[in-house]
Amino acid sequence: MKVLISNDDGISASGIEFLKDELDKNHFVTTIAPHTERSSCGHGITLGEPLRVKEISKNTYSCSGFPADCILIGLGHILKDDKPDVVVSGINHGANLGQDRYYSGTIAAAREATFRNIPAIAVSLVTINPKDIKHFDVAAEFITRLLGLGIHAIIPSMALLNVNVPNLPWSKISGVKFTTPGIQKYTEEVIERIDGRGNQYYWVGGTYEGYADIPGSDCVEVANGYITINLQDLSGKEVEDKKTIEVFKELLNKL
Repeated sequence: MKVLISNDDGISASGIEFLKDELDKNHFVTTIAPHTERSSCGHGITLGEPLRVKEISKNTYSCSGFPADCILIGLGHILKDDKPDVVVSGINHGANLGQDRYYSGTIAAAREATFRNIPAIAVSLVTINPKDIKHFDVAAEFITRLLGLGIHAIIPSMALLNVNVPNLPWSKISGVKFTTPGIQKYTEEVIERIDGRGNQYYWVGGTYEGYADIPGSDCVEVANGYITINLQDLSGKEVEDKKTIEVFKELLNKL
């Protein structure tokens, strides 16, 4: 298949390298990713200034914009005459669980593809501390398995798959579950500091404090060692069509 990949961690991030190397084994892969980290940028696009696109190597490009810009450049310019069969965004350095999906640049890249009627998958490796990341290979192989099953062909129009993979070796993965989005918990603190000229500045974001104990949610099931999948419409809400979900579950049973 023809696969377009992107991310929000930047063109040099380890996650996208693992994904590219794995998908390259069986598919024709084009990579277009931000030239620098764009984590938690949401679904921003660049309108007030030009985008700079640089070819890093064959079929690999950096873009000065946001993740959604990368998809726009890919579908509207680089691949406009040879559209991809699927867009895969990731592998994100950290989870995209619960309400975090609204902030996620990783999911924004996948969502932008759905705007253009291209099936899309967002994939993240679940870890709090970036230094603890060890199993991008598991996430990359899992996406390869999904594509091998033809899962992209049954993603409904105007919807995307959000996949979260525990930072565990295959031997410790409990299985795969179709889940609902949970709720992540963060502090609301804003850190105030003073720069070298005596002016105030602020850091926002808070500290992670766990998740709500909602049975069947992505937060809970990832903590139980499961790879989680949820199907989201363009608003970020879960798709509730029972027939579609049953088809997905039946396919996942083949993994």
